[in-house]
Amino acid sequence: MKYEAVIGLEVHAELKTKSKIFCSCSNEFGGEPNTRVCPVCLGLPGSLPVMNTKVLEYAIAAGLALNCEIAEYTRFDRKNYFYPDLPKAYQISQNDYPVATGGHLNIASDGVTRCVRINRVHMEEDAGKLVHQGTISTSPYSLVDYNRSDAPLIEIVSEPDMRSPGEATTYLEKLKAILEYTGVSDCKMQEGSLRCDGNISIRPVGSTGLGTKTEVKNMNSFKALQRALEYEYERQIDLVESGGSVTQETRTWDEGKGVTLSMRSKEEAHDYRYFPDPDLPPIITDKAWVNRIRAALPVLPEERRKRYISEYGLSDYDAGVLTSSKAMADYFEECTGHKCEPKKAANWIMGDLSAMLNAENTDISNSPVAPGQLVALLKLIDLGTITGKIAKEVFAEMFATGKDAQVIVREKGLVQISDEGELSAIVDKVLADNPGPVEDYRQGKKRAVSFLVGQVMKATRGKANPQVVNELLHSKL
Repeated sequence: MKYEAVIGLEVHAELKTKSKIFCSCSNEFGGEPNTRVCPVCLGLPGSLPVMNTKVLEYAIAAGLALNCEIAEYTRFDRKNYFYPDLPKAYQISQNDYPVATGGHLNIASDGVTRCVRINRVHMEEDAGKLVHQGTISTSPYSLVDYNRSDAPLIEIVSEPDMRSPGEATTYLEKLKAILEYTGVSDCKMQEGSLRCDGNISIRPVGSTGLGTKTEVKNMNSFKALQRALEYEYERQIDLVESGGSVTQETRTWDEGKGVTLSMRSKEEAHDYRYFPDPDLPPIITDKAWVNRIRAALPVLPEERRKRYISEYGLSDYDAGVLTSSKAMADYFEECTGHKCEPKKAANWIMGDLSAMLNAENTDISNSPVAPGQLVALLKLIDLGTITGKIAKEVFAEMFATGKDAQVIVREKGLVQISDEGELSAIVDKVLADNPGPVEDYRQGKKRAVSFLVGQVMKATRGKANPQVVNELLHSKL
């Protein structure tokens, strides 16, 4: 029997506010453990929360960008459970009246276009952070850092509309881009400001019912999400086909072992004993204010992608890659602002620059090569000052040192050789040193000329003008 996956994601995004959601402590990442805390975020008796209005504004902006309806009436609830990272033994969240509902996000993965419905966007406070001595499943003990306690979050809950781990990954990538573009979150997964839990079940292909789901936690990268869901999909199939059944439970992803491991049985909503938080009044959202937030939304990734295709003539793939990250799209647009040919800039950004950034495990916002510097390098190629091959060598030096292309070309003597007289002598020597390929060419094996061009480039350390070299070789042959 063939099975399909049924996947829904719960994505937590930490909002980019200066202070926390219910107190004035700094919301900045890091710091010495338990130094950015106060009686409110430590849940000490007698402390009272006060709502940060910027959190509500950001939550509304995210909801609008995700095509949601914004609630006129919203309120906070207490979600009751005990865990060492939750000092109050309850989390202030939203259950019955979330800030936004009924959105959607269109995705395309493996040739399939799908509309993923978004059930809700709600606000909540973050818990503290457990620092494990190893992995969560093997740690002999854990330490608790409450710096993150009371950090402002929005949770974005999708419907179970995704049918493969690949679709889930595509959805998360697109969601991350939208949150970055709106400016509500920096979405730094390595810092925990974007986290994802995946609910997955299986069912026979063609069935419309829902199987028993498991919730997979501890997925802090796109790669981890894909691998964890792929493993869980296969695990559930093996269970069912061997005569067993899937247990509704929460599982954790062990990156080192490449497996999901059972943590606890999966709770239902009633297990948390939600009730309205008596310390926080309900919120009535002003329609005029919501409309002002809507009007202030920036151009989102999809609109930018379409513009890059129509205005710059880029392919759908290139435009999709460039707009997948706001920082990359901004970098590209700064390049085009220097009157650079868009396709050439796109190729270098997606190629050499991205490769070097990935090797350094950083992103384009930290690029040592500024957009203007990249454009200056491309202009040296267009002017014939350097060859494309030499340009790659120059770019590597630019990335390593931050120097301008012109400076590196001058210091290393890398100016392209276009003088026919100088190149003619080098071509004559290459022809004399390689009688075999010369005879091959005369016997009709035209590809032999590529070898000879290579020898000329080698002799000139890549500085020869390829067009002039080809003309001279064909003329002499």
